[in-house]
Amino acid sequence: MEWLYVLMPIAGVEIFWPGLIILGVGVGVIGGFFGMGGAWMVTPGLNILGFPMAFAIGTDIAHMAGKSLIATMRHGKFGNVDYKLGCVMIVGTVVGFEVGAQMIMWFERLGKVELYVRYMYLVLLALIAWMVFADVAKKRRKEAEAKAAGGEVDKLATGIEWHKTFHKIKIPPMMHFKEAQITCSMWLPIVISFLTGWLAGILGIGGGLIRMPALIYFMGCPTHVAVGTDLFEVMISGLYGAGTYTYKGRTELVAAAIMLVGASMGAQVGTVATKYIKGYGIRIAFGLAVIGCFLSIVLKLIAKAYKLPMFDHMSTALVLGLVAVMSGYIFLKMLAGAKKEVAAKKGRA
Repeated sequence: MEWLYVLMPIAGVEIFWPGLIILGVGVGVIGGFFGMGGAWMVTPGLNILGFPMAFAIGTDIAHMAGKSLIATMRHGKFGNVDYKLGCVMIVGTVVGFEVGAQMIMWFERLGKVELYVRYMYLVLLALIAWMVFADVAKKRRKEAEAKAAGGEVDKLATGIEWHKTFHKIKIPPMMHFKEAQITCSMWLPIVISFLTGWLAGILGIGGGLIRMPALIYFMGCPTHVAVGTDLFEVMISGLYGAGTYTYKGRTELVAAAIMLVGASMGAQVGTVATKYIKGYGIRIAFGLAVIGCFLSIVLKLIAKAYKLPMFDHMSTALVLGLVAVMSGYIFLKMLAGAKKEVAAKKGRA
């Protein structure tokens, strides 16, 4: 079965190329749907397939930039992108990203990059999963209380409302963001983008894994606007990140090209799906995907610590299976929504 493996000339490792295609197509769908480059799955996925962690980070960032450009254009047509908010956040994103990338080079010199990045991933994924499901539980509790009282909860209301506290910060200049329906201090999105950019540079992600929840819970963006605006930011940070990691010799362009072909097609599907699945449907699916990614990294750590190859294979199967199942779910939901929309139009005609 040697034909199923291809040598990566820069990283110097042989990689199972069908795995790259699965990751590319699947993460294209998932990234376009959740509003992120999908690196929160791809970076550990590439590492699990055999890439050294630094190369997994750089390669994923390179493939992510082009895919995010396509998805951003599609979201812009639906009015899901707040370009003003995205442009303000670019400042913090670029600075934070470079700080994170320099830290990765430092970890690599210490010989600790694999260990540090994996454990940081675990902590971050656990926190995000908790935040998403705590939000869903609190929203449902509010709905139950309102129903018991004979009323209804505002459809735009959320469970976690941390953004209301941050909006009380009135440090000038104050700015209004039309699509996001937010008025806040300019420094709030800059600080958020710096922190998410810093984590993105360390973990090899475009920032979507943390920026999309940050836009919802810290900025107060509607979910569909957070998705589109985040993709715009992923595109910018991805282009910058691809340049800086390529300059540092940590980007495997062959693998990036293989994934980008599938990802550019998958992004179209994921983006259109947000037209039919909104709000808490997106958040719940996102939380489940985060939990799956968390478990795959745990399996990889167990395999390495106790020299159990079976857990290594289970980790690979879980990542690829998660991508396939999640992208399949999104695709079927998109088809169902489109079918319902066509039927409604025929009914009106």
